[in-house]
Amino acid sequence: MAWFSVGLLSLTLMLAGCASTDSSPAPPSALFADALFSPPSEPVGADNLFTLSPAMRAYLGSPAFTSRLRAQGMQHGLVDALYSKSDLKLEYESTITRTASQTYDARMGNCLSLVIMTAAFAKELGMPVRFRSVDVDDTLSRTAGLYLSSSHINISLGERRADAPRGYQPERVLVVDFIPRQEAARLRTRELDEDDVVALYLNNRAAEALVQGRRDDAYWWARAAVAARPGMAGTLNTLGVIYQRHDAPLLAERVFQAALAREPENLAVLRNLQPVLVALNKPLEAQALARRIAAIEPTPPYHYFDLGMTALKAGQFDDALAHFAREVRRAPYNDEFRFWLGVAHLQLGHLVDAREQIALAVDHSTRTDMREVYSAKLAYLKKVAAGTGTHIR
Repeated sequence: MAWFSVGLLSLTLMLAGCASTDSSPAPPSALFADALFSPPSEPVGADNLFTLSPAMRAYLGSPAFTSRLRAQGMQHGLVDALYSKSDLKLEYESTITRTASQTYDARMGNCLSLVIMTAAFAKELGMPVRFRSVDVDDTLSRTAGLYLSSSHINISLGERRADAPRGYQPERVLVVDFIPRQEAARLRTRELDEDDVVALYLNNRAAEALVQGRRDDAYWWARAAVAARPGMAGTLNTLGVIYQRHDAPLLAERVFQAALAREPENLAVLRNLQPVLVALNKPLEAQALARRIAAIEPTPPYHYFDLGMTALKAGQFDDALAHFAREVRRAPYNDEFRFWLGVAHLQLGHLVDAREQIALAVDHSTRTDMREVYSAKLAYLKKVAAGTGTHIR
């Protein structure tokens, strides 16, 4: 099971380690192995990441939009126009990372996509834009044999000099963040360069291609991400995972070691390196690394969840409930953990608790397909609660 980060933003919250990095030299060519991979099946790059489409420009010039800006001011008017339920009606969807124009056209996107689109509009309006990494616990998910670690960033919009009613103050900004404002104000942040955001976008695209089984495309996206920010451990880690899955352990080890030179305690990199050392017949190094990982995090993510699934399949519903509850306490916003905790309650006949947990799974899910699955189960439970006589299984 491979681990890597996706610079997914959580505007509650997609694809870890997104702190701003200092200017770094070009990555050594020894980290790349273009000859091992077929050419990409799609254009790879971020040249048009913040480019406005004709439809977006038309929206900016529409009477409704300009009226909103006059009534609410440039900063609040833009945010209200983009994220109110009465106008664009944007939906949160974590499956795909999009450019600004793609997000606008689809009317949906993950957190990184929404921040990119917001920045594109703000820059077009002449507002200073700043990106920030927010120090919150990363959100883990698991799919296609991969652990994805999603971190959180937000965006702040500055005033234009011409719009400052009481004199221009560059520190007066509006922070756009989907976590509660009071909570956001208490959290530490780190400044991100625009190049960091570009690298996160490219890294996300690599992760998404890898999840879909498009390993060649994943390589080219990851290569671009590393080239954009050579010193970012998360992008190096993704490239290493791709080599690992491409049966190139020597290259994987080289890239993971480069990532650890940047962030020696990066757990995702350490976990990925350990099986590579085993594959390279370095048992003593692998054992030492396993002890180091256990000292940093004795109980790995999904440990209690896996125990819960085993217990559930064996019909040991009380044990399953206890295991899922422990995992939920460690990761309360993981929709998968909430859902299966609800299923365990359902098997024990705890209808009210089952409904509560599955409703939370719906609320916390960032994927449309999974929200539909959870909502169908929730509708069933509501039907049972209405006294239809349906037998709970």
